[in-house]
Amino acid sequence: MSFYIGREASKLWKRFCAEITTEINLLAENWKYLLAGLVCQYIHGLAARGVHYLHKPGPTLQDLGFFVLPELGQDKAYLSETLFTTIFVSFFLWTFHPFILKNKKIYTVLIWCRVLSFLVASQALRIVTFYSTQLPGPNYHCREGSELATLPPPKSVLEVLLINFPRGVLYGCGDLIFSSHMIFTLVFVLTYQKYGTRRCIKQLGWLLAVIQSLLIIASRKHYTVDVVVAWYTVNLVVFFVEKKLPEMPDRTSAAAAMLLPMSVKDKDGWTKEENHKSLNGNSVDPAEWRQRTQSNGKNMENGNAHLADSAMNGA
Repeated sequence: MSFYIGREASKLWKRFCAEITTEINLLAENWKYLLAGLVCQYIHGLAARGVHYLHKPGPTLQDLGFFVLPELGQDKAYLSETLFTTIFVSFFLWTFHPFILKNKKIYTVLIWCRVLSFLVASQALRIVTFYSTQLPGPNYHCREGSELATLPPPKSVLEVLLINFPRGVLYGCGDLIFSSHMIFTLVFVLTYQKYGTRRCIKQLGWLLAVIQSLLIIASRKHYTVDVVVAWYTVNLVVFFVEKKLPEMPDRTSAAAAMLLPMSVKDKDGWTKEENHKSLNGNSVDPAEWRQRTQSNGKNMENGNAHLADSAMNGA
């Protein structure tokens, strides 16, 4: 039993090391995109912090969702954040499953490049929207009488650049249309919908997205319009951005491409470009999908087996 456990642990370690090597190569090629996406996340936080200085508290606007859904109250407002954290952490861990599980369909680096591109496009639209019109925040700390509803003018540029993290993020006001929580939730669910493998988890993801929407409204963190606009905006953004991005390589097709050479000689004869394409899971030009000559001369690109046999016999 101990030998079996040790052997499985050894396989897992080898799989992990092989995946590390692959992902490092992909990271070396795509680090600029990842860095740009992370910088844009900071810019989005900076913009949300900036609009808080412009926020003016006022009476809560009439909202259909507020009439339908009972208010959770400040003591239960954590339910929305708890569910969002669960969705975020679950998706984050799923993107690293190729390091452990045998069923590998995605590359971690490439999937995060796509996710960040969806987030950046959606957040850019969000920044333009909430700076266009500032609405009185419905959240408890954004209402009239709250000390956090308005921010005094910043004393230094550093105060703005640091965005008072994490308090400034948790207690922001004015960045309403549309919901940032729903941007992340829908991007994660849509990404798993396309690249995930478990149907039950896909269905659970959509159910959690609906529950998240209701909790956001019930906890009065956003107006109903913020959630509704997020639903169709994020779906449209993902749809159009997805069409502009190169197709995500499939791990199964990449594995098949690695098995194309029929001999050691053929494998060594691959060009650097072909090896690079195989590593990234990209398909080679269809014109190059031809049978390669085997060492026994049975298969040739022109299909002439007789000439191959003659060549092998030194004729």
